[in-house]
Amino acid sequence: MKKIRVLIVDDSAVVRTTLQNALVNEDDIEVIGTAPEPFTARDMIVNLKPDVITLDIEMPKMDGITFLRKIMKFVPTPVIIISSLTQKNSELALKAFEYGAVEVVAKPGSSFELGPLARELSDKIRAASTVSMRVLTQKLSQEKAPSLSLANVDTTHKLIVIGASTGGTRAIEEVLRPLPRGLPGIVVVQHMPPVFTQSFAQTLNRVCSLEVKEAENLESVLPGYVYIAPGGFHLVLSRSGADYQIQLRSGPQINYQKPAVDVLFKSAAKLAGKNCMGILLTGMGSDGALGLLQMKNAGSYTIAQDEASSVVYGMPGAAVKLNAAVKVLELQAISEAILDFSQNKSKL
Repeated sequence: MKKIRVLIVDDSAVVRTTLQNALVNEDDIEVIGTAPEPFTARDMIVNLKPDVITLDIEMPKMDGITFLRKIMKFVPTPVIIISSLTQKNSELALKAFEYGAVEVVAKPGSSFELGPLARELSDKIRAASTVSMRVLTQKLSQEKAPSLSLANVDTTHKLIVIGASTGGTRAIEEVLRPLPRGLPGIVVVQHMPPVFTQSFAQTLNRVCSLEVKEAENLESVLPGYVYIAPGGFHLVLSRSGADYQIQLRSGPQINYQKPAVDVLFKSAAKLAGKNCMGILLTGMGSDGALGLLQMKNAGSYTIAQDEASSVVYGMPGAAVKLNAAVKVLELQAISEAILDFSQNKSKL
């Protein structure tokens, strides 16, 4: 079996050793080297040609964002950002996604456990190794989609739910950015650690016409708003009178994720049925596929992103295999599909 060859770039010797130790028992992953700063890493990338790079954001001589841009320009390679859980670093990590990073992992702190770190890091390395660099680099050079026009949208009792993982930050922005105000409430699960989801919501809010925020427990889902599930909590939808309501729950990971797309989708299937649209975007694994099937069986209008436009086709591909999607669409067509659903124009 061909191993996934990984280069670790971090200025902390402790972190480099910790990440190596987290991967030492993974049969399909091999750490081929470590580098304390970008100039050493540059030579190792050229000589060793790693399949995946883990990259710290704050380093001496050259910051991680600048180095990431150089990697994507000269030797496009899947990059996982390793970042501490601070507001500043989460904002930098979101900037890294704009320049081509595909995953983010919280930097191990003093109280971390090696087992959960090993599982998360190895899973994200596997996801990164399956990334379509053709799709990723193509998206980096694309112009932003123009805004769509809104006419006679009836939002009564309607709801839109979206799930994504690897490659999802850019995909979600591409879907939401053209959408006008006045649409039904939209609830999003993007696999991402705590703190980062708040920065993700703030970033989207700056570029979208819709109001985007990190979801809060027991708040109502209102038209014209997008709610990002916070990292570290599952998001379940319930009823509060005539409104949809958000409930944030702790508990174990589902499909190795918290938040999990399946949790959101299954609650939407029970709650909204035919008044709901479910969209499953790029990501590794199968989280969301069963939930999307439940939504379809409940009468919801369900969409899976197509393989050609997916950075990783795992999650939408699993949904397609289950026949869970009413439509399989390229990413650029999904915004228009949301508008059609909002205007009662969707056709099965």
